[in-house]
Amino acid sequence: MCGISGIFDTQGTRDIARALIARINDSQAHRGPDEHDVHLEPGLALGHRRLSVIDLAAGQQPLFNAEGTVGIVFNGEIYNYRDLTAELQALGYRFRTRSDTEVIVHAWSAWGESCVHRLRGMFAFALWDRREQTLFLARDRMGVKPMHYAWLPDGSFVFGSELKVLTSHPDFVRELDPLAVEEYFTLGYVVDPRCIYRNAHKLPPAHTLTLRRGEKNRPTARQYWDVSFTNDSTITLQDAQAELRDRLREAVRLRMVADVPLGAFLSGGVDSSAVVATMAGLSSTPVHTCSIGFDDPRFDESTYALQVAERYRTDHRLETVSSEDFDLIDTLAWLYDEPFADSSAIPTYRVCQMARKHVTVALSGDGGDESLGGYRRYRMHLGEEAVRGRMPLALRRAMFGPLGRLYPKADWAPRPLRAKTTFQALAMDSVQAYCHSMSQLRGDARRALFSQAFQRSLGGYGVLDVFRQHAARAQTDDPLALIQYLDYKTWLVGDINTKVDRASMAHSLEVRSPLLDHKLVEWLATLPSDFKIRGGQGKAVFKQACEPLLPHDLLYRPKMGFSVPLASWLRGPLKGRVQQALLGERMHGCGFFNPSTVRRLIDEHNSGLRDHATALWMLLMFEAFLRLNDGAAGH
Repeated sequence: MCGISGIFDTQGTRDIARALIARINDSQAHRGPDEHDVHLEPGLALGHRRLSVIDLAAGQQPLFNAEGTVGIVFNGEIYNYRDLTAELQALGYRFRTRSDTEVIVHAWSAWGESCVHRLRGMFAFALWDRREQTLFLARDRMGVKPMHYAWLPDGSFVFGSELKVLTSHPDFVRELDPLAVEEYFTLGYVVDPRCIYRNAHKLPPAHTLTLRRGEKNRPTARQYWDVSFTNDSTITLQDAQAELRDRLREAVRLRMVADVPLGAFLSGGVDSSAVVATMAGLSSTPVHTCSIGFDDPRFDESTYALQVAERYRTDHRLETVSSEDFDLIDTLAWLYDEPFADSSAIPTYRVCQMARKHVTVALSGDGGDESLGGYRRYRMHLGEEAVRGRMPLALRRAMFGPLGRLYPKADWAPRPLRAKTTFQALAMDSVQAYCHSMSQLRGDARRALFSQAFQRSLGGYGVLDVFRQHAARAQTDDPLALIQYLDYKTWLVGDINTKVDRASMAHSLEVRSPLLDHKLVEWLATLPSDFKIRGGQGKAVFKQACEPLLPHDLLYRPKMGFSVPLASWLRGPLKGRVQQALLGERMHGCGFFNPSTVRRLIDEHNSGLRDHATALWMLLMFEAFLRLNDGAAGH
């Protein structure tokens, strides 16, 4: 696990200063504290920060083949590298290391751009072919590892694991993208491939980008893989449970290869508990497990984690986080480089911080909810779809549209009485309704928050455009499969994977996610949707498959999530900071917001009249981003 960076002169071979590549490479030193190096040649600079996990003695990067014609900087893990090594050796390639990095170098020589189809793992890499004068970038199928890039005014190309690599280059223009701001205040993150800056881009998951020196036109990223929801498997439910256990075991086994201490996160939820149970069955020694507890019982799952730890006799460590643990705002703003509003980044940061004291690699349960239908919103969407399927859109708009406008926003009420959002969703088509349900701030709230000048700068753009583009490529009419696909393209990549990557790499911790194994994802996409949500129960086939492994009350209890008490923080210990930050000159001067709306949100929240925690936290994190990026133009 590492941080990578580079600069490429696309039109010539101008010299690149060693001090420049060293500086931008060191901006992400936290990603790789063990070793660092750079490679320079006319028109090219490659940088690498290494967290040593496999072949500690000989896996240094940038790594070149014996002839010096193909080199790479690589972040991630190739879990099938031993099989690929044997295959490439049979083709005549000779290896100087035992690392998975060298596998990619020879795979390129053997198979060219199609080498990515052979790789099973999480990866982002840049590969330089000197003979072809070609720079090849690739990102893994599920978007576990990040890749950012930009073209500079002089035609040079700069790339890196984190956005701070780009902003560390003196020629990068920090001009904010209004469309990215709209995405952030809709979803809480900026959606791939957009970045908060106009000139920067994220390479989307399952995409490659090929640059050839001398080409006049800027290349576009190409997709090499996509998940296909066929939902057409004829397997029985009982056989699916057995096969799911086998496939999970294989995915876990592949991720237990490491030359450093390895363990797992154990939250007390179904997914991480299943991963730990599987690891215990594959290990001859106790599994190292780490849990975070909360001193507020509304958010604490540590007792369930302890059940699993005791059952499998793991080497378990628990640390309790105070419900007043809100001092990470500036740290997170620096770490994520863009506005990022998922408050569960705080406990995620803490559990990674704790785990790194004991292990270098940790397995997690990320991806289970998306692949197996675990979110409550999935069940709600299917319920709404049943209504939408019985009534034409025009009739639903006429009936539910006025109800959605007139019904009060009852944040304080029991969940069944919070019908405003449901009425609004029933007046929409399926894709619009799901985008609506995923929105942290919905259209009317954003219109009230944004200034008229900022709204004009959007030119009518909204995140719904992104959802419709993805939906058009989903090639499924199954209601659950469609929203799972949309989550793979937006939420999973932009929120979950981003949160875990930055939080873990802040502590030089490698996190591996067996439930994001692309072969497992492909197989799960063939299962009928009623295997996933059955009798009102999410992740039905998975929970049934895990019944021999885990306690019944853990499997079938309500999902809690990794939450923090935002509303009370913002009314209590953060009250002064909210007032100072959100009503200060920085937020007023950027011109994006309506000051009277910001004041109203603060006053109503402080009085207890309304719960505006989501909006205020988003504004607070945006202000922290602006404060740390005062050189940005356009605000």
